[in-house]
Formats: sequence, C-alpha cells, structure tokens
Amino acid sequence: MGTFYEPFIGGGAVFLALASQRPRPFRRAVLADRNRQLVDLWSAVQQEVEAVVAALRELAKRPLDASNYYSLRDLDPSCMSRPQAAARLLYLNRTCYNGLYRVNRSGKFNVPYGRYRRPRILDADNLRAVSRALQHARVLHADFEGVVARARPGSVVYFDPPYAPISATARFTSYDAQPFGEAEQARLASLFRGLRGRGVYALLSNSRVPETEKLYCDLPRDVVTARRAINSRPDRRGPVEELLVRTAEVVPR
Repeated sequence: MGTFYEPFIGGGAVFLALASQRPRPFRRAVLADRNRQLVDLWSAVQQEVEAVVAALRELAKRPLDASNYYSLRDLDPSCMSRPQAAARLLYLNRTCYNGLYRVNRSGKFNVPYGRYRRPRILDADNLRAVSRALQHARVLHADFEGVVARARPGSVVYFDPPYAPISATARFTSYDAQPFGEAEQARLASLFRGLRGRGVYALLSNSRVPETEKLYCDLPRDVVTARRAINSRPDRRGPVEELLVRTAEVVPR
C-alpha cells in the first residue's frame, strides 16, 4: 500500500500492528485525532520519548491510592510540558476505572479511580518501540474529514470512530468535548462513500445497531464478535456484535 491513514488514532492498535511487520506494508502513515490531549501524547512519544519515560518514572514513585489519583487528575495539563502532560495521561489511563477515556463538556478527564493492585505504570521498552514506529508517521490534530482529503488510489484508511450506542443508556460520545452523535456518524458514512468513489480502500469498525446497518447497508461488510468489559452491570459485559465495513473486497498491496 502507499499511505496508511488512521483518522481516529485512539490507542493506535492497527497502526502499531502494521508498523511491526517486516517489511512494513506502508510507505508512510498519517495519524490524527481531534482530541488535542491524545494527539499531544502521541507527538510527545514520537519526538520526546526519553522525557516521557523520565516523567512517568517519577509518577510511578507516587503512592497508588485514590487521593494521589484525584490530585493528579485535577491538574491542568495545559500548564505542563508536553512530556509531563503525556506521562500524566498515561498514568491516569493505567490507574483509572477499566482503562476508560472520558471527558466532560469542558474537556476535562473525569474517569474515577480504578483500584488496581499492581498496574504497570511504566513500560519504557514499549514506549521506545512505539516511538520508533512513529518515526514513519505524521501525527496531526485534525478532524477526520480533512485528514483523508489527499488520500489517493493505493492508500488505505482505517476508521475507528466513537461507536454508535447499542442502547439508550449506552450513549458514550464523551471521547472529547465535542460529542460524536448521529450527525457525525452520518458525515463519516458520507465521507466513506466518497473514498470509495475515489478508489481509496477504507475499512471502518462500528457497533452493529440499526443506525449503522442503515448507514452502510449497500457496502461490503462483515459481522464480527468482540468482547467488551465496560458496563455498569457485570452480567452485561461480554461478547457484542460489531460491523467491519469496506469500500472494496481486496486490500491494495
């Protein structure tokens, strides 16, 4: 493939899996998100990984308890250096409830303490490996539509947006301060079809609900089962159905 695009970078699992292959299947990658804190974290690991490791090592020395967690959560990352802010976010992700990422309307991280016994706060070797993979990527703070504006035939795009809710009480759209609701899902589906018309191979994952079935009813798609661990009721955690939607049947090489 030519350029690999991931406009909702999140944890970057697909990018990192591809980047670990030898030979690497893409010439370059464009990674993006509209969540500024997340993009700053990726950029810090890409460009200042040793400073991130040092900052995270200091945080790992702090007591592992709720008081320390909430005092760190209440700090304003805009008043920190980029490596310090990245280390703070990594620490919170390792120690918060279920590794969830959620913010309020002001954009402030608001996930409660997770009460883990021995979370692995610092994995320096892994951070360095991620930094090496990112040397072949461009990291942007941008909306998904603009990110893929230059995608051409031979490019591959993977969309992993905030998922459409599976129930009236499961409306998790608080990935950043701007909710990702029905209008955004429809805008994404329209963009997806536009990429198909331009000959760009794209793959999209989302929850399998009537809304997404309707949005992508005319496109090649598969139903897969994924395990979900986040639910207020433990008896409702487990396998859920997801859609994998494609613009074409064959991935370009």
